[in-house]
Formats: sequence, structure tokens, C-alpha cells
Amino acid sequence: MTKYVIRGGKPLHGEVEISGAKNAAVAIIPAALLVDGVCRIENVPQISDVSLILKILQELGADVRTVNRTTLDIDCSHIHNGKVSNVMARKIRASYYLVGALLGRFGWAEVPLPGGCDFGGRPIDQHIKGFVAMGADVKVNSGLIQAYTKLGRVSGTQIYLDMVSVGATMNIMLAAVLAEGMTVIENAAKEPHIVDLANFLNSMGAQVMGAGTDVIKIRGVERLNGGTYSIIPDQIEAGTYMAAVAAAGGEVRIRNVIPKHLDCITAKLLEMGVEVEEADDSVLVRRTGKLCRTNVKTLPYPGFPTDMQPQIAVALCLAEGTSVLTEGVYDNRYRYVDELRRMGAQIQVDGKVAVIEGVEKFTGAPVQACDLRAGAAMVIAGLAAQGITEIEKVYHIERGYEDIVRKLNGIGADIRVVVTPDEEKDEATA
Repeated sequence: MTKYVIRGGKPLHGEVEISGAKNAAVAIIPAALLVDGVCRIENVPQISDVSLILKILQELGADVRTVNRTTLDIDCSHIHNGKVSNVMARKIRASYYLVGALLGRFGWAEVPLPGGCDFGGRPIDQHIKGFVAMGADVKVNSGLIQAYTKLGRVSGTQIYLDMVSVGATMNIMLAAVLAEGMTVIENAAKEPHIVDLANFLNSMGAQVMGAGTDVIKIRGVERLNGGTYSIIPDQIEAGTYMAAVAAAGGEVRIRNVIPKHLDCITAKLLEMGVEVEEADDSVLVRRTGKLCRTNVKTLPYPGFPTDMQPQIAVALCLAEGTSVLTEGVYDNRYRYVDELRRMGAQIQVDGKVAVIEGVEKFTGAPVQACDLRAGAAMVIAGLAAQGITEIEKVYHIERGYEDIVRKLNGIGADIRVVVTPDEEKDEATA
């Protein structure tokens, strides 16, 4: 069992470099299935979700070659199979992008229902609605998504999403780039990683227009060619380090970012009394005084991201006064609250609303990562706490944060990885 041990109470100082965006990478890598030739993808984050999606592609027959630590060459031109095995797909939420990519390439796909973080229902009905509108017959049987077209190719059509869905928007884009005719997605999501996926596809020869607005048009083409593309920096990783400085104090320059993508996070930190100075590709975050209370509601981009909700909650716990945090995207994203209470937080949750009474300090305690972003919140709380915090189930954190321990130690944190024997294994071999 691996855990993080943090000796908290130390302000953060220095510089930290942000990796490629997880949410872009896990869609762009499956998009390589649509390309006839070699894709060179740069700025790939070294995280477990990326490792899993690459292993799935290799199982299908893709040739994946490491050029350097952050660059991959992927050649999917020899794949002739649209069926994905069960074991790895169930470990990752983004495995559903394989449905759109395989359906677009072969006209059929069989992919297990996705896994990933558990924070309430995240149905894929909007994905299925899009595929059906494009002429696919889609069934979900025994944990398997089966999508087939009678003509061997999906057809362009007009699709209105009943709710703004990042996953459905990207999945339909993947299915549409090789479709017959024009596909129009209305009420599309606008997140930066959607624009990044569109830019990747266009660099390979697709015709995707309007990404970043609520209407995306995709004119189907006969084939995509190989090329080179660099993934954007990770908005949520950058926001996590910004929240860490807010909670623990100090001054950190966060490099390799697109400041515009961080506007929604920056605005809330400024309201809380944190100083944020923007440069071309970096932000300087400074917190020396007390934090002020504020209210936060998560919304689709360009609103405050749901993936930053647990991290901002930690900073709000240490602010003077009462803050109200409203989750506007998912139904059950407060499972981490009990863990923060162990450290002294005063939070009351009613449905999608959390009322947070600021406390003077956190006290270190044994906690666990409930999911990826909740795990990041536990790390931030540990950095700000007096005493020692031990975090278990850190595999959740490593799904989306590259080298987090090294990066934090590089800006003055005292965090180390401790590997302890697995008690169940010990008993089994006794």
C-alpha cells in the first residue's frame, strides 16, 4: 500500500511546471485511431490514466513508441478490430472515447462501460443519443456498449444535447470526423480540452468548426493523415497549485499555463485576497494575509470548474467567515467532506450546497483520497495543516497529477511517499 506523508504548515515558494492536460490527452490519444499514419503527440502527461489508454490501444494493435518523456509516436493504421477488452477499460472514465473513435473508423465498436471516479451518476445517455442520431444501433448489455452501423459508416446529422456534456461533445466529434456529410452539435460544451481535440483533429486533416462555442460543425472527410501536435497545459493541475498556495501561503510562479484558461479560478482567488499576476505563459500566485470568505458555484466552462471544487473548498475552510459552495454539475461530489472534518473543517452539506465556516487551522490526521480531485484536496489540506497528515488510496491522485510529490517538494513542501506491506497479502501468505 502506498501513501503520502505530509508534514504541513510550511508556506510554498519557488516555481512549478504544469504538465499536459489530462482531459485533453485521454481524448486525443484515442483520436489517433482515426488517423491513417503516425501521430506524434507532444506534451503528454505522465499519469496512470494515460498509461491505461495507451495500453488499450496497444491491445488493439497500435504501435506506440516513446520518443522522449513527454512525446509519443502512435500508429493505429494496422488496427482492424473495434472490440476493447474489459479489464483496463473499466479502470478509466475516458475509455468511452474509444466508442466514438472506433465507431467513426470501423462503423462498429464494443467497449466496456467506463470506470473512473465515483461521485454520483454520470450517465452516457447523451453520447448514445448522438451515435443513434448518426445512424448507429447502440445497446448496453452486461456492462458492454455495443454500437453498429448497417452501412459501415456513420452519417452526419444535427444533434442537440439535452445538457452541456464535455464527454458527449468530444465523443460525437470523434465519431463525426470521418462521417458521411455534416454533423452539427448544438448546446455543445466549450471547455479548453474540447478546443484542443478539435485542433488536433484539424491538424490531421479534419474539418471541425466552432469548437469553443455552443455550436460545433464537423464536415466529414475521407481520411485523416499523420502529423505532429502538442497538448495544451492542464488547467486543473495549474488551478490545484494555485489553490495550494492560497491554503498554505507563500509565493509560487506556475509555469507552462494559458492564463486565459485560468480566469475563472483566478477571479475567485482574487475575491479571497490572494494575489495573482499573469504573464504570457505563467501566473505568479502570492498569499501572505488572511483569506476572505466568498461564494463559489461550479458551472460548465467558462464558469468555475467542477474539477476544482474540492480544492477550492480546502481554501474556503481556512477563510474568515462563512462561505457557500454550490455544485452545479454533479450530484454527489462531497464525499471528501468527512475527510476534511477529521482535520478540523466545519462543513455542512445539504444536497448540492456546502456551507463552510472558516477555521483558524487544520490539524494533521490520517485521511484517504476518495477520488482524483478529492485526493488533490487532501494533499492541499495536508500542506496547510499543523502536524502530520497521512493520505491513503493515492492511486486516485496519480490518475491525473504527474510527479506531484516531486513538484511539491520542489516548492518547499515536506511530502514523501511511503510504501507499507499490504495486510491482506501478508495474511494470505502467512
